[in-house]
Amino acid sequence: QVQLVESGGGLVQAGGSLRLSCAASGTTFSRYAMGWFRQAPGKEREVVATITWSGRSTYYTNSVKGRFTISRDNAKNTVYLQMNSLKPEDTAVYYCAADGSAFRPIGPRTLDEYAYWGQGTQVTVSS
Repeated sequence: QVQLVESGGGLVQAGGSLRLSCAASGTTFSRYAMGWFRQAPGKEREVVATITWSGRSTYYTNSVKGRFTISRDNAKNTVYLQMNSLKPEDTAVYYCAADGSAFRPIGPRTLDEYAYWGQGTQVTVSS
């Protein structure tokens, strides 16, 4: 059974920073791409960033480019999302997810390609 547990969310003022972590267990973490997604109230869940199994390739949605950084530590079975220069529009529940297929050269960007999901962590950015 694969488990993903997010942490690091909270309340921060606009312009501040947060670092989200997602710890994985029950799988060979290093084989799979990982993604961070978010869902704001009344909106669909959207991809924020992805990282390949090796960590060599990353993807960011346009609205977070230059502000967010995704990384992973395969020795610790953990993926991170460093979020800087936060804006009120970044307010959402943030989820990490693990790819359903191993060793993909590009991190998938659609929800249905991810087989495992964490429970989510709330990020609230005040203006």
